[in-house]
Amino acid sequence: MSKIQKIKGVADMYPPESTTFAHLEQTARQVFSRYGYQEVRLPLMEPTQLFSRSIGEETDVVQKEMYTFPDRKGRSLTLRPEATAGMMRAYIENGLYSPGAVHKMFTFGPMFRYERPQKGRMRQFHQLDVEMVGATEPQADAELVLMLSTYLRTLGMRQLTFEINSLGCRTCRPRHRAALDAFFAALPGADELCDDCKRRTGTNPLRVLDCKVPRCRELTASAPEIEEHLCADCAGAYAEVQAILAGAGVEFVKNPRLVRGLDYYVGLTFEVTSTDIGAQTAVAGGGRYDGLIAQLGGPDVAATGFAIGMERLALLVSPVGQPAADFFVAVLDPAAPSPALALAQELREAGLTGETGFASGSMKSRMRAADRSGARWCLLLGGQELADGSVTLRDMRSGEQRTLPRAEAVALLASRE
Repeated sequence: MSKIQKIKGVADMYPPESTTFAHLEQTARQVFSRYGYQEVRLPLMEPTQLFSRSIGEETDVVQKEMYTFPDRKGRSLTLRPEATAGMMRAYIENGLYSPGAVHKMFTFGPMFRYERPQKGRMRQFHQLDVEMVGATEPQADAELVLMLSTYLRTLGMRQLTFEINSLGCRTCRPRHRAALDAFFAALPGADELCDDCKRRTGTNPLRVLDCKVPRCRELTASAPEIEEHLCADCAGAYAEVQAILAGAGVEFVKNPRLVRGLDYYVGLTFEVTSTDIGAQTAVAGGGRYDGLIAQLGGPDVAATGFAIGMERLALLVSPVGQPAADFFVAVLDPAAPSPALALAQELREAGLTGETGFASGSMKSRMRAADRSGARWCLLLGGQELADGSVTLRDMRSGEQRTLPRAEAVALLASRE
């Protein structure tokens, strides 16, 4: 019978990778809770229409990358390619909105996109997604970036670049769109643009600025910048965010070509990039998306957020090992496995970490097993210990050992940890 193997572009995850992911998640819970964020859990599948309406029909995600399939009733379902649309669907469906309320939420989980697997980019990948709904002020945008900076610094990361841009609002975006339309209409060599960009010049010219094809970037180097067309409110908000970040010591660069890959962004947009895993690559990105909730059938509520690719982030942080074991219970007598299990359970309930070697054996073989476990203490159970209710306790660092009543040994270990 042939061996079944995993699907291309997905990964099995064992320690130390799984331990590192747990560390990323736990650190996020600790940092984000200090800013008032709460964790939520969402479905992996959503109606396809949710993503086509929110992300945009002209995006690469919708056009090329989604895992979409009909269910048994013919309804089109999609494995989520990102989390924001699902977060906003849940916000609307569960009636979380009320005048003046601000909701701060985050979630972890797998996302799915059909792209060429490579280092730090998989077809099933994991994201940490953060959303703030109901705040319109530029200070909310700045706080979000500051929280992201705090999280990354808490993980030990320092050599990062924050890139920021403003995409304007419903008032000033049309002016920039008109300037881009005029630019592309008169662009010499427009026929040299890639096929995607040729299509986008007529459907969403802002997305042309996001193209990574060198010739497209060369041809559009002098394209009108959105900052030149910002209304007074957007220009003021953008300046305020920059002043707050500078005052907090967060270094950033303005990138007028930073438009992100999804259509729902407006106002501030940002990315964090790193060169520590080879070519410069985005580790995190986000921005404001006022109007998305209304577009999905909810109230016209402001929102902002970011997402972090956890596979890429895991490549940048120092490996996290398993916590050291406190004890190892070594079985030296054929009658000792069950009493050893009871002893180990008592130690765990006292807050200690460790395991039991259930197979009996010689002192030498059992000490080798204790050494492999990395435990600080080895508790030996042989025939004599079973007979008189004692435990031989060995300090694996100093090699010293002594025999104590069982209750006293448990109390001693619990008091030292």
